[in-house]
Amino acid sequence: MTFLIFEMKNTNIHFPFVLLLLVLISAGCAKEKRSNKAALKMQEFVIDISQYARGIDPDFIVIPQNGIELAYIDAEPDFSCNLDNSYINAIDGIGIEELYYNGTFHWDDYRQPLAAELYYHTKILVSEYVNSSTMTNDAYDMNYNEGYICFVRESDNYDYTQIPLWIPAENDSDITTLAEARNFLYLINTEKYSSKQAFIDAVAATNYDVILMDLFFEDDAFTSAEIGQLKTKANGGKRLVIAYMNIGAAEKFRYYWKDSWNICQPGWIKNKYNGYDDEYWVKFWNKDWQEIIYGNNDSYTNKILDAGFDGAYLDNVEAYYFLYYKD
Repeated sequence: MTFLIFEMKNTNIHFPFVLLLLVLISAGCAKEKRSNKAALKMQEFVIDISQYARGIDPDFIVIPQNGIELAYIDAEPDFSCNLDNSYINAIDGIGIEELYYNGTFHWDDYRQPLAAELYYHTKILVSEYVNSSTMTNDAYDMNYNEGYICFVRESDNYDYTQIPLWIPAENDSDITTLAEARNFLYLINTEKYSSKQAFIDAVAATNYDVILMDLFFEDDAFTSAEIGQLKTKANGGKRLVIAYMNIGAAEKFRYYWKDSWNICQPGWIKNKYNGYDDEYWVKFWNKDWQEIIYGNNDSYTNKILDAGFDGAYLDNVEAYYFLYYKD
């Protein structure tokens, strides 16, 4: 009898726990399934942006940042080179943030092998962050030894506001394709410059092969004449100028943000982007959002094309993950 009582008590104790565990597992599976479906939608989104832009400018360069698994069939790399050729053909390179250094050195046994595999199929651009200048050279060496081009920012340049004094693999070659590039400048924040012309003069005085910059200086879009001033390196070589475009999060300071959204946001604007008060993850597959990004004369992509940029650097493609998991 004592044995039976023990069993009943034991069952009563554990049943709620088991039930909770099953609920958590079920919720986790549902979340993963939604994220995986969203990843496929992001693949389509990037491909559609590329096809649209190249329909206007066949040489338009497309570089998604992060979301490295999107380069694989069903966005599920199995380390057997199961590449999604439609995606690979739609892009010219992949940008990767903090592959080896996120303040200090860290080993990433997921992204690093994938980057090594993708190196043979597309250009790899890595932006590293080091919290001490003593690690800068090591960060460059690790990436260039793998064949990647790299930009390293230090603690006083966390928000991409500065032009480093030293350029890795500096050269005077004409750079007309991303594959030819040996270095790049990542300068998407113009807050340290007093005017458009001050920004243009500072960038024009460099010998970087590729410039990653914003379409706007404050609220004023750069013109094709202004971008034209940046397409020649100080040493006379040609270079590429690429515009940053956020396709996975809406930014309150952008021209498309409506005042009414501060009171009542559209349903496709979702979670606040952790660490950025003016930024929100979006359901990027929504038609209204996609029309903001591409497909018409007023779209962000068209503004980039009209300004004479050589391509677009697509940020926050990992929205398919962060819509369902905390960032």
